[in-house]
Amino acid sequence: MKIFITGSDGQLGFELSEVLKDEQLFLGRKAEHDITHETIMHQIQEFHPDVVIHAAAYTDVDGCEKNRDLAHRVNAVGTSHVALATQKCGAKLFYISTDYVFSGRKRTPYEETDNPRPINVYGQSKLEGELFVQQCGWRYVILRTAWLYGRRGKNFVRTILGKAAQDEELRVVDDQVGCPTYARDLAQVISAMIPLEAYGLYHAAGQGSCSWFEFAGEILRLAGYNNRLKPIKSWEIDRPARRPRYSVLSQQKLNALGISLRPWKIALADYIQEVIRDS
Repeated sequence: MKIFITGSDGQLGFELSEVLKDEQLFLGRKAEHDITHETIMHQIQEFHPDVVIHAAAYTDVDGCEKNRDLAHRVNAVGTSHVALATQKCGAKLFYISTDYVFSGRKRTPYEETDNPRPINVYGQSKLEGELFVQQCGWRYVILRTAWLYGRRGKNFVRTILGKAAQDEELRVVDDQVGCPTYARDLAQVISAMIPLEAYGLYHAAGQGSCSWFEFAGEILRLAGYNNRLKPIKSWEIDRPARRPRYSVLSQQKLNALGISLRPWKIALADYIQEVIRDS
């Protein structure tokens, strides 16, 4: 099977290239395959893929707030380029979206049928990408995920481990709740969905939920650190972008396909062991 992956040098892209290594892959990288330029459409069509996995995105939430035009160009316009090219090829499209399309005002897990109401530029630009995908035919899968971490690039887990190694006191917000997700687990979900005649919008994140503070505490425990960990509130951090207070994703629709991600604590334990082994 021929699979075109955008953002293959990112956290999810790297895991996809590992999970799907037995397929014929086109690994789209930012430097040579910039989705903001229409040339990406020709690159996709020349490859004649059976599947396109659109993992490229501008994911710096605060950066998006400061660079609204760039966020729109990458997450919205770039996605429209990929979606149009995929439609012309007749390929199946996977678009990776985010829990940040929601406002965070609910106190029960968000369903796919809940109305998205983003409260920051990042969430708005990713929602615009969803709309472009939906306008380009029916052979698409939109996967909203959350709190992603992996073996490549920057992420919350690596940040906590880095500060812990410097024996720093850690101050982490305890009033934002979501679903930590190991990028490898998400890549395996995508692999399982490729052969299925399943389309539309799905939520896919680690099972269970926690606050960032609880997430940090579990990271420290698994890695064997004893740093002081102090809970703080969101308003105590001067950040350009607001975050949803609650963005837990219901995954009943995905589970109905017989597909699920591991509980977040189990996935995190595997990840921490790999980081320790490779260090």
